[in-house]
Amino acid sequence: MCVPFSGCTRRRGSVKRAIILGFDGMDPGITTRMIKQRRLPNLQRLAERGMFSVLGTSTPPQSPVAWSNFIAGADPGVHGIFDFIARDAATRVPYLSTSRIVGQTKTVRLGKYEFPLSGGEMTNLRQGPNLWDQVEMRGYPATVLRIPSNFPPITKHGSTTLSGLGTPDIHGGYGIFTCFTNQIGERTRSIPGGHIERIRLRNNRIETSLPGPANTFLAAGGISSIPITINKDPATPAARIRIGENELLLKEGEWSEWLPLQFEMVPHMVSLPGMCRLYLKICREDFVMYVTPINIDPADPAMPVSSPDKFSKELADRIGRYYTQGMAEDTSALSSGFLTDNEYREQSLYVFNESMRMFHSELPRFTEGLFFFYFSCLDQNAHAFWRTLDRDHPLYTPELARTHGDYLPWLYEQLDKAAGEAMLACDDESFLMVLSDHGFGSFRRQFNLNSWLLDNGYATPVNRHDRTEAEYFANTEWGETRAYGLGINSLYLNLAGREPDGCVKSGDFDRLRREIARKLEQVVDPESGGHPIHRVFLPEEIYHGDQVKNAPDLVIGYHQNWRASWDTILGKYPEKIYLDNTDPWSGDHCIDSCFCRGCLFCNQKLSIKNPGLEDLSRQIINYFES
Repeated sequence: MCVPFSGCTRRRGSVKRAIILGFDGMDPGITTRMIKQRRLPNLQRLAERGMFSVLGTSTPPQSPVAWSNFIAGADPGVHGIFDFIARDAATRVPYLSTSRIVGQTKTVRLGKYEFPLSGGEMTNLRQGPNLWDQVEMRGYPATVLRIPSNFPPITKHGSTTLSGLGTPDIHGGYGIFTCFTNQIGERTRSIPGGHIERIRLRNNRIETSLPGPANTFLAAGGISSIPITINKDPATPAARIRIGENELLLKEGEWSEWLPLQFEMVPHMVSLPGMCRLYLKICREDFVMYVTPINIDPADPAMPVSSPDKFSKELADRIGRYYTQGMAEDTSALSSGFLTDNEYREQSLYVFNESMRMFHSELPRFTEGLFFFYFSCLDQNAHAFWRTLDRDHPLYTPELARTHGDYLPWLYEQLDKAAGEAMLACDDESFLMVLSDHGFGSFRRQFNLNSWLLDNGYATPVNRHDRTEAEYFANTEWGETRAYGLGINSLYLNLAGREPDGCVKSGDFDRLRREIARKLEQVVDPESGGHPIHRVFLPEEIYHGDQVKNAPDLVIGYHQNWRASWDTILGKYPEKIYLDNTDPWSGDHCIDSCFCRGCLFCNQKLSIKNPGLEDLSRQIINYFES
């Protein structure tokens, strides 16, 4: 058990400087191999001067959980983040685990509009202490950029922070792209992570609109939007596009820069700012235009993304507008086929270059205290391109490996350069740490947890002939359903008095979950003969703290090469329990934590045996107290 750090000391006379780099998803196997190949010279030098170790991750090893372990110096029993997705037990409505709008809103009605008198607010759901406040309490400034699980930014003592993973798009989710198309067979519809808008091209002209967030000022409800007018050049594959107040010319295959937007909620009175980028994918008889998720504009944020509030704008003034959406690499557009591998790689490279501009802007400004900087590129691109490295993945091809197998190793080399720059910024008294929250593995096979629960008598559908279509448990007969999977690694019992229509009596609760856990660990894939699930955890046996009461009833630790199916996360009951993963999202880490430990480099030898993420904040605090 790791006890969160506490206490306060006076500031010492000497200047203290600690630089912490977070490389999300850096895998120790790849790292070790590339060091032996002398492709990571700076990390090799850092290991030789100090240390390199594998690093224990969280259970489950999901990024918001793992980084919260690092931030709080404790496990989810203290910080309360257990999965990407949480659920309101009273309604079973899922929500993002790290932040939520809370509080009642009183309104006054004027015509068709409702004006708020008192409103709810976006609240950071992570509990417990945080590293940067502990540094500030000891008299040192802290700059913490893009750390996950810190939206809206929490600080008690004036730290400079910029939110990262967990920051929503303007819709309030992880990111919804929009694709405008006139291609035959497409229709206006929503898909996971995106919205497809069917448009008409008449006389080389398109008139449509970009859907925005819900207009909460409309008493009858409704969606805000911004008009788009597109005039296609009849002679060349190019178009003049007007979106809001922006007018630009794009050629086929060209991306725009960031475009500021204003969604009008109440005419001439209230508008909501945002920003997006456009990609003119096809501009011929067929027309396809991709629009990024609408990001919170750092130059005019609709929701707080930094502390102090003005920092996000000052940063935008220095480096230009930048992605604020926490998961900026658009793997959803890749998975749905609206971005090709080449197009996704170009978009992800844009995200990476933005991160490097930010890093190069802010590292030289750091003089004292704590500096933390987070890079997302290894994680998101390992998800997207692991199929280029694993010959046994269903989507591996030699051609794909030749075309894109270089990208992930190249990103490792670029982050090695960032580590080298951090080393140059250190003197002999500085503290430098490079860490990753988890490693990576192949995602070859899917396990439909909810289908298994149904076929084994723990769940009951309303209509057994509608197992594949209904999402978010719309086809569930709750009065006869004893268990359900929600999120990636979480399983809940339908407990009477806690869930609506709960049918599991409190006296049967522990017996039932132990029975389900035992049976899940014994499941065998009839095709491969392998076990999809390695271990199933009881939360009270692995977590410590007052948030254990909010944990899932069981935590699923999947085996190597397995993961919860996409349909399980969506609350479906497909016919097949075991199936290949044919989504470009081909690498993953939401498995048993023993299979995907992270990396730890430090310029000092730390006196920790078998270090875990929750141990590191104490080491950083020790530096400021020495």
